[in-house]
Amino acid sequence: MRNNRIQMRRLSVILLSLLLVLTAALTSACVRQKTAGKEKSSPASHKLKIVATIFTPYDFARQIGGKDAEVKMLLKPGEEAHSYEPTPKDIREIQNADLFIYVGGDNDTWVKKILQSMGNKAPKSIKLIDLTSTVTEEESEGMQENPAERNEHAKDLDEHVWTSPVKAIEITKKISMEMQKLDPKHADDYRANTAAYVRKLSRLDRQFKKVVSHSKRKEIIFADRFPLRYLADELGLKYYAAFSGCSANTEPSAKTVSFLTDKVKKDHIPVVFTIELSNHQMANSICEVTGARRMTFYSCHNVTAKQKQAGVTYLSMMEHNVKVLNYALNH
Repeated sequence: MRNNRIQMRRLSVILLSLLLVLTAALTSACVRQKTAGKEKSSPASHKLKIVATIFTPYDFARQIGGKDAEVKMLLKPGEEAHSYEPTPKDIREIQNADLFIYVGGDNDTWVKKILQSMGNKAPKSIKLIDLTSTVTEEESEGMQENPAERNEHAKDLDEHVWTSPVKAIEITKKISMEMQKLDPKHADDYRANTAAYVRKLSRLDRQFKKVVSHSKRKEIIFADRFPLRYLADELGLKYYAAFSGCSANTEPSAKTVSFLTDKVKKDHIPVVFTIELSNHQMANSICEVTGARRMTFYSCHNVTAKQKQAGVTYLSMMEHNVKVLNYALNH
């Protein structure tokens, strides 16, 4: 259950925080004299250091920063965001950053304790869910039920705000503003990079809306978690899924599988979607029975090592989503 998972994660983070505090205490006498009266980094002579928890804000910061910023991602390629736990090295990366960007939802409960343990050495930090309006997670028809989680977390925010290009634009602009404040020397470059990137995100938004406006149907099926609520709402799409976006469930009930299978058959849905880095067993089972095609719809929370090496970006992943959505709505 999600509650047990969160409790274990909190215990691990507390232990890591204590280790960090102890290490800082042992070395502070040597460092204090060197760092007295100085900022964490000097943007006038060094690149702005940015650390992001997951792929999307990492990529946004890269697009804004260009050659003037050093951007790192804590999530390792191929790692599932919902099971991430910070290592001592990750904590040091955060402490040495000028700007730390994290999502701020249920999976980031560890952040508060980590930042508190750093005291006045904590970097400037921003939460994605604070940069735009949010909605609460919803349990759509046929979705896997978990009464304990639903009762305990009925008001949880849907944290996947970056999945809508409209919100991606809003988030990008606000991240850029923080970077400009921290590194005024390169503010003009950040503004120019942001303007160019926003134009690309706006074109992406138009592509999605064009697909939906000319589509034969407005319904999609996910045999997986559904972290794309903001995109579906923006496009006016009806969706059916096995689990909500942050569900701890991975095993669907026979009732859920049966419901989704019947939906695919009844509504003549040609595609069953899964998200990246997930188990395809349920989707494959539904496709085998219905003749539908399984396709990946990227939630953009992470990439594989191969994708990272190939230079995959948020834009390229979302452009893939435009193509598969067009197939699903028009085939």
